Amino acid sequence: MVARIIAEIAHSATGIDIHPGAQIASSFFIDHGTGVVIGETAVIGQRVRLYQAVTLGAKRFDKDEKGALVKDSVRHPIVENDVVIYAGATILGRITIGHASTIGGNVWLTHSVPPYSHITQAAGSSGAKHSF
Repeated sequence: MVARIIAEIAHSATGIDIHPGAQIASSFFIDHGTGVVIGETAVIGQRVRLYQAVTLGAKRFDKDEKGALVKDSVRHPIVENDVVIYAGATILGRITIGHASTIGGNVWLTHSVPPYSHITQAAGSSGAKHSF
């Protein structure tokens, strides 16, 4: 409860919403953090940089046999070491962003990418451009 209260105070002062259950390693950096959202089961490695309005969120909640939401399942991304995620990127689901990858601004990503990937919006199209 105390962690959640501190998170709410920090969110109101910074515009950054980090769930207290997220696992974040050392040397984590958020630049111009307004609008950054990091979900409960997100795992963030060392030397990760995020820019404004990045979401590390869930794609959906699983439901039990009665249709009730199951909230104890892992549902947020894993971001490995030395990753840069630029402004406005949305990364959803339990996917892995491989180490030393770069995710460009305004990219919507719902699948894992291997280490050393460079993901950007493809110019003039609706899909992301992958460079591995």
